[in-house]
Amino acid sequence: MGKDQTALSELYQRYGALVYGLALRVLNNPGLAEEAAQDTFMKVWNQASMWDGNKGRLSTWLMTITRYTAIDRLRKEHNRTPIAVALEDIEDFIGKRSFFDTPQGQDRQLMRALMRNLPAEQIQVIELAFFQGLSHSEIAEELTLPLGTVKTRLRLGLQKLKVLWLDATLQDNENT
Repeated sequence: MGKDQTALSELYQRYGALVYGLALRVLNNPGLAEEAAQDTFMKVWNQASMWDGNKGRLSTWLMTITRYTAIDRLRKEHNRTPIAVALEDIEDFIGKRSFFDTPQGQDRQLMRALMRNLPAEQIQVIELAFFQGLSHSEIAEELTLPLGTVKTRLRLGLQKLKVLWLDATLQDNENT
């Protein structure tokens, strides 16, 4: 398959929706899925000579490129997420009554109590990020850990904390 604009146009007409659909499933974001689909067809255009019909179907090759392109885009977007977004996420999942704003500090006390259920390394990074305001990089430097480890501990800790918070607040609502 050479660099033929008509062939690329036909390829897009035939597989565009499929490429976009796969990218959307991986990224769960229409805008990013559109970008990934466009990137996929650009890669196909630039690497058209790489496809060998004897080794597999064109659609399989195209879906493989799509999958890896979408995963790369997901990693890139994940690395761009600032710590402030994670703080907004935490406030979103605890609802309108934020533990940062309650006068009596009941929500803060509940959050601290729930955090005791997390592994120590997850508590440590959550406290550094949300109560001391350190960035991922600053936490990694302070704890002498790889940045990826810090991000993983923070993500897992927040996921567990969300489940614990929702369970606690649902039980509280059922009891009132």
